Amino acid sequence: MSTLLTSQGVTKEFGDVVAVDGVSLNLSRGDIVGLVGGNGAGKTTMLRLLCGLYRPSNGSITFHSADGSKKPIHELRQRLGVVPESTGLYHRLTAWENIRYHSRLHGIDDDTAWTRTLRFAKSLDFAEDLHRHTRGFSRGMRQKTALLRALVHGPEILLLDEPTGGLDVTSARMVRELVSKLRDEGGTVIYSTHHLAEAQMVCDRIIIMHNGQIRSDGTPSELMHETGTDSLENAYVSLTSDIARAVIKEESETRISKMWRSLLTPSSKNKEVGEDE
Repeated sequence: MSTLLTSQGVTKEFGDVVAVDGVSLNLSRGDIVGLVGGNGAGKTTMLRLLCGLYRPSNGSITFHSADGSKKPIHELRQRLGVVPESTGLYHRLTAWENIRYHSRLHGIDDDTAWTRTLRFAKSLDFAEDLHRHTRGFSRGMRQKTALLRALVHGPEILLLDEPTGGLDVTSARMVRELVSKLRDEGGTVIYSTHHLAEAQMVCDRIIIMHNGQIRSDGTPSELMHETGTDSLENAYVSLTSDIARAVIKEESETRISKMWRSLLTPSSKNKEVGEDE
């Protein structure tokens, strides 16, 4: 499989705090990569770096196009689909209107956007809810809307931050099945979670982060072999046995929400109509 995204010696600092410390990765087309770690491990900061929302303090993150050209990731954010933990939907709009607004900003015509949205919505048992206003949506319904919004423009890489958070068992299973379907179609997914069992079910490769560093990178069987353990949980404990640092409060949630929104609506100059979060 060809290389899609690389990070070389990436560090992200917030004042005196090093949130991500010298991370180097090579992500290939068709990968489903689990980014696993506890609170404060640096997962969300790494996701924000990988999608170009943050710029590295040191190091570089490069997108490798199919034609062989290379560019910094922040110059090619339109190639990405992102589902942040805070969905940032406009509650005065229906689910479909939220999705269509996003697709138009990416230059996708409405017929193509609707066809693609309906296809994935059926996979999530969400087609009947597309024309409902998002005000009053449950956490799970907002999460499904955000996932459809991230997929509508046909991204080459999908970044998911705790994608099954707030979902019931059935809905979470639907999301995992959709991610597997995307892989089967050649898609690339970075799946951030603190649930080891979920990562093992979904991901071909698992990256364990702890205290801002990558402690291991491989298949579940490789991680167990490396640590001489008989389960992924025991492997994780072995690799992260040192004391976890305190959770870093990087920036206020309000500012982060605005940054996510600027990423999700890169060409928007319209006045905001209000979000649900």
